[in-house]
Amino acid sequence: MISLAGRDILHAWGKFAFTGLGLGLLIGVTLTMAGVYRGMVDDGKALLDNSGADLWVVQKDTLGPYAESSSVNDDVYRTILAMPGIARAANVTYLTMQVRGHDNDVRSMVVGIAPGKAGTTPGWPPYLVAGRQITRGHYEAVADIATGFKLGDRIAIRRNHYTVVGLTRRMVSASGDPMVFIPLKDAQEAQFLKDNDAIWQSRRRTEASPALNRPGVPGLLDAVIASQSTNPFVNAVLVTLKPGYEAEEVAASIRRWKRLTVYTRAQMEAILIGKLIATSARQIGMFLAILAVVSAAIVAFIIYTLTMDKIREIAVLKLIGTRNRTIAAMIMQQALALGIIGFVVGKISATFAAPLFPKYVLLMPVDSVASFGAVLLICVLASVVAIRIALGVDPAEAIGG
Repeated sequence: MISLAGRDILHAWGKFAFTGLGLGLLIGVTLTMAGVYRGMVDDGKALLDNSGADLWVVQKDTLGPYAESSSVNDDVYRTILAMPGIARAANVTYLTMQVRGHDNDVRSMVVGIAPGKAGTTPGWPPYLVAGRQITRGHYEAVADIATGFKLGDRIAIRRNHYTVVGLTRRMVSASGDPMVFIPLKDAQEAQFLKDNDAIWQSRRRTEASPALNRPGVPGLLDAVIASQSTNPFVNAVLVTLKPGYEAEEVAASIRRWKRLTVYTRAQMEAILIGKLIATSARQIGMFLAILAVVSAAIVAFIIYTLTMDKIREIAVLKLIGTRNRTIAAMIMQQALALGIIGFVVGKISATFAAPLFPKYVLLMPVDSVASFGAVLLICVLASVVAIRIALGVDPAEAIGG
C-alpha cells in the first residue's frame, strides 16, 4: 500500500505539488510569526544585557525607564554610589524619536551615557564594529548599524548636530528600534530642555510675575530664570554590584533609604516581556491559531478531493479483500507526505524571508521541531474525514458503472 500511495501521488502530482507549495507558504508565515515573537523577547533581553546593569533605579512607583517615563534628579547617583555593595552607578536617559540623517529620518532610541568608558560605566555600548567610542563631551554619537548611518555622517537630534564616530550592532530598544548614543548632557538637553521660543515666553511670564519682583527679595527673579535653563533630571540610574552582594538586598536598601523604585534584572525582564510584549504575544498567538485552522482546512480539502477522485479504486480494493486498516493507512500516508512537503517549503521560505523583515526575526530550532510535530498532527486529523468516506464505500460500486 505504500507503493500504491506513492503511485497515487505521482498520478496527481501537479495538484499535490501546488497544494504542498501553498501549505508550505502558510507554514512559512507561521514560523516567521513565531520568529517575530522570539525576536521581540530577544530584543528585550539584549537591551538589558547591553545596559551592563544589575539594578535599575527609577522614579518611585513607575515601571521606568523602558515601560514608562521616569524622572530622577541627576545627583542621586552620588548618594547611591556611597551605599554598601555598589560598585558603579551612572545616570542614563532614553528618548525614542526620529533622528534626522542626510536623506531620511530614522526612528531610534537616543541614549544619553554618563562620562566614562566602555566596560566600566553602565549604559555604554559594550563593543563596536567600526570606529571608536565617544571621547568628547558634546556632539559625538555612536549608532547601531541598523540605523543605516555610516562613520562620519552628520545627524540631527533636536536642534543640535552630531558626528557619528562609531558603529555598534544589536543595540536596540525593547520595540526593536536601533539605538544612538550621545553624551549625557546633550541627551538631557534634547529630552528636557524647551526650545528657544518656549524659554523666551517662559522668561517673559516669569519677569511679569509680581511675586518674583518683590523689593525685599533681591535676586529671586534671576534665580528662577536660571533654574529654567538647567536640566537636573535623568530617566534612571544604572547600578552594578560588588561581588558577593545579593541584588535584592541592595535593591531593598535603596528603596528604603532613597525612596525610589529599584528593579533587579529578573524584575526588569518580567516588565519587558510580561507587559511591553504581552499584547503583541497574544496577537501573534491568535494569528498562529488562525493559520493552524486554515492549514488543517487546506489539507483536509485536498485529501478529501484526492479520495473522492479514486472512489472506484477504493471500492475495487475492498472487493478484493483489502482491509480497512490498509486503506486508512494509504490515505494517512498521503496526508503526511503533503505535510512534510509543506514543512520543507515553509522552513526554506521562512529562512530566506526572515532577514528581509524590518525587525529582528529569531528562528529557533525548538520552534521548527514543534512546528513539524504540529503539522504532522494537523495532517493526521485532517485525513480523518477522507478516511471515513473511504471506509464507507460500498464494494459493489466497483462492479456498477
